[in-house]
Amino acid sequence: MTELDSSDVVRVRLDFSYDGGAFQGWAAQPDLRTVQGVMEAGLTQVIRRVGAIRLTVAGRTDAGVHARNQVAHFDIPREAWERCVNRSVKDPELALRFKLWSVLPRDVVVKRVSLAQQGFDARFSAVARRYSYRISDRFETRDPLRRGHVLWNRKSLDIEALNAGALTVTGLRDFAPYCRPREFATTIRELHRFSWERPTSGPDEGLVVATLEADAFCHSMVRSLVGAVKDVGSGRRDLVWLASHDDFSERSPGISVVPPHGLVLEHVEYPDAAEMAARAQLTRRRRQVADSADAPAE
Repeated sequence: MTELDSSDVVRVRLDFSYDGGAFQGWAAQPDLRTVQGVMEAGLTQVIRRVGAIRLTVAGRTDAGVHARNQVAHFDIPREAWERCVNRSVKDPELALRFKLWSVLPRDVVVKRVSLAQQGFDARFSAVARRYSYRISDRFETRDPLRRGHVLWNRKSLDIEALNAGALTVTGLRDFAPYCRPREFATTIRELHRFSWERPTSGPDEGLVVATLEADAFCHSMVRSLVGAVKDVGSGRRDLVWLASHDDFSERSPGISVVPPHGLVLEHVEYPDAAEMAARAQLTRRRRQVADSADAPAE
């Protein structure tokens, strides 16, 4: 029997956002300010129980990368969950959200606290992650108030060339040329969407915005893909050069990796409630089989 087979344990889902500029990435590290470290410390402070809270996140982000809609979960005894209420707020979900607002720094905002659906796993139940990357390639769109979230590029970018380049790398393939290697981990991914646009209205008006969505991403994959295709859009490289990386079985030294501050995790997609547990089991099984064979994982 697993821990969650018991009615004495509940799984809590957190939906939250953060500005990654002052964080050394998601993952907790000794003596470094990380999103996981800050959030786990806050949870441990406001939830009265013995022992620290441990978070499982949908997607780890690197130092300097932001998240508009990140998801994580943690497991706690039911009695600790029920004690989250107070005299004025009798709903544990709302009470815990208020408590986290009072202890977390202003560059992290918990938007929703909820009891997770049966079988939910923030990491393994996810079916897709969507990122955006913003670039200013014109002086008139350089906003000093957004300099921590938009890359300033000296050369003008051609949207048609960018989309032609993105189409070259979209689909199911080995993204080894665009990923930092990790022992026993796969670099095979399915990139569902990679598109570029220059919005004509709204907060991103005049900027160049890339959108990438995949079942999952390897370490540094998004920033490498954006960097490679950006070089095509600026005229520095061509489609032949980009396509030549299909033959690479490891990270290509010729690919530029764009800085992290323009990157935002926008959305994590999950299946319907009835399919949540099956998706998590499928993802775990793929990872276990691949890892045991020293081959691709998720």
